[in-house]
Amino acid sequence: MTLIPVAGAPAPRPAVALETDFQFTLVGLSQACRIDSTQLQDWVAEGVITPIDRGSLPWRFAGADLQRARTAARLARDLALDAAALALVLDLLDRIAALDARLRRLGAA
Repeated sequence: MTLIPVAGAPAPRPAVALETDFQFTLVGLSQACRIDSTQLQDWVAEGVITPIDRGSLPWRFAGADLQRARTAARLARDLALDAAALALVLDLLDRIAALDARLRRLGAA
């Protein structure tokens, strides 16, 4: 794929992977995903995302949770899913990804 620059547009930035030791607070994660922190609390209650130490306040989330929370926010918005339905959909997507990885491993053997 070739990128063609648009006159006057800023140069594309390279993708950056989040380090595993990077953490978000509840407020920071809700801001990064552009959702209300109350909605994020509902997602924690349903198991959509899990704080690093649920028993410790304030909650902290791993950097890897950002992608999951953004996916959840997009699905919730686009498909009008409540927290319970969102948890189910994300679980099914996780299972599909695991099966895809398994098929790739088996195909490589």
